[in-house]
Order: sequence, then C-alpha cells, then structure tokens
Amino acid sequence: MLVEERRHKVLELVGQSGFASLADLARRIQVSESTIRRDLEHLHLQGHLRRTHGGAVLDGEATAFPALDERATHQRDEKAAIGRLAAAMIRDGDTVLLDGGTTTLEVARYLIGRPVQIVTNSLPIAQLFASSQTNELVVLGGFVYPRTGVALGPLTIRMIDDLHVRVTVLSVGGITDRGLFNSNLLLVETERAMMRCADEVMVVADRTKVGHPALAWLCALGDIDDLVVDGTEHDTRPEWLEQSGARLHVARVDGRATGGGT
Repeated sequence: MLVEERRHKVLELVGQSGFASLADLARRIQVSESTIRRDLEHLHLQGHLRRTHGGAVLDGEATAFPALDERATHQRDEKAAIGRLAAAMIRDGDTVLLDGGTTTLEVARYLIGRPVQIVTNSLPIAQLFASSQTNELVVLGGFVYPRTGVALGPLTIRMIDDLHVRVTVLSVGGITDRGLFNSNLLLVETERAMMRCADEVMVVADRTKVGHPALAWLCALGDIDDLVVDGTEHDTRPEWLEQSGARLHVARVDGRATGGGT
C-alpha cells in the first residue's frame, strides 16, 4: 500500500467513529504501530486530525468544512450567478461530474430537468436529481465526510477511475498564482481523479477565493479549461488570473456575463 493510500485509509477509519486507537489502526491496516504513529503525526501537522494519547480523533475545527447549510448563506447571490453561467456552458446530452460544495450545488440547480447525465459524490446534489424523470444520476460511494455528505477517498477514486465524463465541475477553497487549493487532502486527491476522467475541467468559485490559498494544493491554473467567477464590470482582477491559460468567465449578479477568453 502506498503512503498516501495508507494515510487516506487512516483518515477513513478515524472518520468512521471520530476516534481510532493506535493499536486498532495498525491491526486493520496491517502495518506496525510505529508506521501508524508517523502517519498520525503527519496528518496532525497537516490539520486533518488531532493526535491523542493512544490514537487520534477528528478535530472538527481543523478538519471539517463548515456544514453545507452554513456555507450556503455566504455569497449566496454570487454563487447563484456562477451556477447559472456554468450550467449554460454545459450542453444537452453531456455527462457532467459535479463535486460537492455550495457553488457546485448552484450549478446543479440550473441543470435540473435538462437532458444531461449527472455523476456526483455529493449526497445533497444527488438528492436534487433523485426523482428527476429527465436527468440520469450516478452516485459515487466511499467514505462520507462528516457534516458535508460528500464521498471521498480511495473507494470513491476507484469508482471514478472506471468512468469517463465530458466535463468535471469542481469547487475550490482558494486560488492564487500558484494554482488552485482546497481545504482537505482527501478532497484534493478525489478531485484530481475527477479531473483525470474528464475531457474538460471547469472550476467554479466566488471571488472571495481569489488571492487566498487553502491547506492543500490541487493543481496549476493551466491544468483546467474554464474558470467561472463572479464580479462586476468595474472589478480589477489580478494579471496572473487573466493570463492563467484557463478561459476566464465572469458571472454578474444581474445575470450578465463577460469573459470567455484565456
């Protein structure tokens, strides 16, 4: 088992009950306690869990995203505008992979009733399409991250590796000249698999993410095809964003849109 795969497994096991002992982790993963101890120290330093005497616990403040309903109230109009524009860029008949997040949730709302096939690791997004007579739905399984309803980790990645989609739509936690970031190692590894299975990759993010990194680096800006952000005609965007190599699309809250170039 590779180091990253083993650490994913450690996070899954700790996440199942919120706590796991050193001895139990070593037994279930079939490695030495000293190896697990090093993994726990690494994951602790990365902010994914908290070391305790004899094991580890999920550190809610350090590892969990804010609950989906809490985050949905932030930049609500801007995310709706982004969702509307991003959905308009998706063609009827497309197979679309949507990751979990409040902005991708807005994209999903504008795809309801359209003849597109939806693949998602997000239970909230899947629920939107579960009774649709128009959309076909594929739900990815795996370890469901606490409070978000999003499946992540090795089991999810194995399912993704067997798929091919026309476009993957991702949300991110930060965008800088170094590239795209997200708040969790498991999420980043899952999103990379989502990128690999797609003909095109679209990232949707409100402007509060621009200029701010997050915990884990996902990819360079040039590794994606389209970036959809919100803004106004008077906004000044960083030069590195305008020249990133990705097609930049700017959604305005009044329903208009600009951009489309590189």
